[in-house]
Amino acid sequence: MSIVPGGLSRLNRCAVFSSYTFVQAPARETNMKTLYLDCGMGAAGDMLAAALLELLPDKDSLIAEMNALGLPSVKITCEDAVKCGIHGTHFSVTVSGTEESESMFEHAHAHAEFHDHVHGHDHEDEHEHHHDEHGHHHSHHSMHDIETLVAGVPVSDACKADILAVYSLIAEAESHVHGVPVPEIHFHEVGTMDAVADITAVCLLMERLAPEQVIVSPIHVGSGQVRCAHGILPVPAPATAYILRDVPIYGGEIKGELCTPTGAALLKHFATKFGSMPVMRTTAVGYGMGKKDFPTANCVRALFGKTAGEGDIVTELCCNLDDMTAEAIGFAEEQFLAAGALDVYTVPAQMKKSRPGILLTVICREKDKEQILSLLFRHTTTLGVRENISRRYVLSRHVETVETEFGPVRKKSSRGYDISREKWEFEDLARIARETGLSLDEIREKINRT
Repeated sequence: MSIVPGGLSRLNRCAVFSSYTFVQAPARETNMKTLYLDCGMGAAGDMLAAALLELLPDKDSLIAEMNALGLPSVKITCEDAVKCGIHGTHFSVTVSGTEESESMFEHAHAHAEFHDHVHGHDHEDEHEHHHDEHGHHHSHHSMHDIETLVAGVPVSDACKADILAVYSLIAEAESHVHGVPVPEIHFHEVGTMDAVADITAVCLLMERLAPEQVIVSPIHVGSGQVRCAHGILPVPAPATAYILRDVPIYGGEIKGELCTPTGAALLKHFATKFGSMPVMRTTAVGYGMGKKDFPTANCVRALFGKTAGEGDIVTELCCNLDDMTAEAIGFAEEQFLAAGALDVYTVPAQMKKSRPGILLTVICREKDKEQILSLLFRHTTTLGVRENISRRYVLSRHVETVETEFGPVRKKSSRGYDISREKWEFEDLARIARETGLSLDEIREKINRT
């Protein structure tokens, strides 16, 4: 049995509680639908699409759906491929009858053209080509053109938002590398359609699979240098390195570019977290193959299944207070949260000598316990602190920024245990309400219609 307060008083909020509710701890095992992506040989857009495609029982139906989207001059096929004796799938895109290979597209020019080089790590010098050798004219698309193109694709609004979010990561990286604003970034026409097909396929497949969490391994980016029309760049390429900030990456003995900007952006957008494979019951395994051959199988491996809700261990630090003002307690709570506390709350309590008081509880990770203890004694009048060790079960959380008629607004999403929730960031709504004079409900209604 466990005791749960009938309610909690959080920072800057007030509530009155008069009872406790007794609940039985859940006995059944809860599971979370999990996708694990093994990027031991990096990642590219077509490889990710192929790996996810293998997780579906009917690959042909998805390919037919993709070809019915009306992407200009695009045809998508998939075929069996073998790397180091492992059978998998190769995802192929042709534009106007020509299959695009990443070696056909240069890295971004100094004037900020973007040429995606996504297909299967095929950067061999002897295969460099010029666009006019293949009859491709030098037409380009801006980010606004991409937005217009995606708006006309017959997929869900959520899928469109994912596609544009991935493209925004790439455009932001190119903008940073070349020192020009995002609106001045231009994508080569043929490379654009190729990349749109890859990105759309991955976003459609993610929507179809609907994982509650996506865990990505540390990403092998390759090593050495890659030759481009305007010179030699280090691996990972500058745009890829920018996208993969705060992501665990490593090099190794394999020479060449293993992770491309599109692959990096897709992983960055969809990953719930990065790390080793969790304990999971797999129901499907997919192998997305690149074109080039290495001593190691050149593929992205996708494992789909369920992970048990094991939870994590947290520390609860509690003390009773009857001689502090509400302002002083509020200030103390701010210090705990700034120091990494997971949660802070107070509950009205009856103290000795019939004094009304407060039960203050700070929940933190074990590594933060000593610092929180020090702050408790520094910022409160307590003479003693009690410690309880608890197991915590949480939904996976993700924050994305959505463009609305009021500008960017953050949306918080939570998934797990067959539950999915979304909520607009209150501080963003409050800011818009102050600026426009509209009510919070009116703003939510307008944003939800976006």
